[in-house]
Amino acid sequence: MDVRIAGLDSPLFSTLQHIMDFNDEPDKSFNAPTRTYVRDAKAMASTPADVKEYPNSYVFVVDMPGLKSGDIKVQVEDDNVLVISGERKREEEKEGAKYVRMERRVGKFMRKFVLPENANLEAISAVCQDGVLTVTVEKLPPPEPKKPKTIEVKIA
Repeated sequence: MDVRIAGLDSPLFSTLQHIMDFNDEPDKSFNAPTRTYVRDAKAMASTPADVKEYPNSYVFVVDMPGLKSGDIKVQVEDDNVLVISGERKREEEKEGAKYVRMERRVGKFMRKFVLPENANLEAISAVCQDGVLTVTVEKLPPPEPKKPKTIEVKIA
């Protein structure tokens, strides 16, 4: 609605018009999370993990019951973020059977871990055994301390 057509050009009416036009926009809040963020947050919240530090490595342990290795992805993003993701699919229903209770989670899962600076990104291994995924990230050897440089003092 354009209030100038009605002959109402005052600042008050133009402000009211601006407010009315703002409310006509689709239901978007400036602080509302994106759909992708909400999906990722749900996937991360439903995937508990244990993280252990050993003298030579970091170990990430995640329960993955009933999943095959092809259903699980282990990746490194942005040179320091370990991402464990995948999808658990619903079993096909057999004829004549119906669920009375369904408690096991189906759908996508994901966890992200920021790796420390001493993580060796070239030495990462993942093993899934008995429904437990174990990802091992080796540590880089500590840098050798610098030896002080001795400078000869000449006598003039």
